[in-house]
Amino acid sequence: MNEKKVFDLEAITTGCSVEEDIKSDIIMKNIDSLEKDYSEDELVTIYNSFLTISKNEEIIMHLIKCVDKYHQKSSLSILLDLLLDRNNSINLRSMCAKTVANFKDKSVVTSLLYCLNNKDENYRIRLSCADALGRVGDKYAVNNLITIVQDEEEKSVYVRESAAVALGMLGDLSAIDPLVSILETKKGFLDKFTFLKERVIEVLGKFNFDSDRVFKALEHSLADESAQIRINAIEALMNSENERAYDVIKKMLEDLDEEVKKNALIALYNIKGREILDEVIEDKKYCNFLKEEARQMIEEYEVEE
Repeated sequence: MNEKKVFDLEAITTGCSVEEDIKSDIIMKNIDSLEKDYSEDELVTIYNSFLTISKNEEIIMHLIKCVDKYHQKSSLSILLDLLLDRNNSINLRSMCAKTVANFKDKSVVTSLLYCLNNKDENYRIRLSCADALGRVGDKYAVNNLITIVQDEEEKSVYVRESAAVALGMLGDLSAIDPLVSILETKKGFLDKFTFLKERVIEVLGKFNFDSDRVFKALEHSLADESAQIRINAIEALMNSENERAYDVIKKMLEDLDEEVKKNALIALYNIKGREILDEVIEDKKYCNFLKEEARQMIEEYEVEE
């Protein structure tokens, strides 16, 4: 059995060659070898120290992975400093945002919001921060995320999409009305808001809602010009457990788009089972494509039973 090494941070730093100009893979191998000699607390102290002195991005990103194993609060301030330093690369800063979210510590919310709300910030950083806020789970972020989703002057629709997804992760009911408003006001044909509407519908489908306004907004989305939005609305209605959903979705079996028809059939089957498949096969008003889909579903889902 190896004897436990004396904890001498200066000697460890020298031994790992962290400050030397040598190949990164050698330094990373030295860092990884420390795990067999030191305790978790000692390792985190070492990693934190190395993070503050290393100038090599590859080494820093490797160290971020190391501290991500332990989620000790002592690493958070260092990670946040790296995130906020705009001299660092976008990849490194995005990695910091994703990593701090794994700590599930609400103290990081203010820094994440600072980056998210800065419209001069790189959009990839803002996307990472929006996702991180959703995963941290602090309801303090809800109002800021709602503001971004509703911001007509926001340059990046992708940031608005990420904010909407984060709201879905947080599950705060105060987000429902602002999200529904987007569905009610964005009517353009395959415009830049199409993907935002798709995300909004996905998010609304995750809420356990009992709202007539939400139901009507999803129902109206079934008439959207975008087939994908219609498909997303079908899935959201299916998951709503609203007793009216079946009849509303059933109308989509006569949609002009085959994928929409297919998804409507799957949704109806998930709600009520085999009877809709038999009805489609027997009723002359349904097209041959849909009848064949129904037969295939019977073969796939029903034969074994």
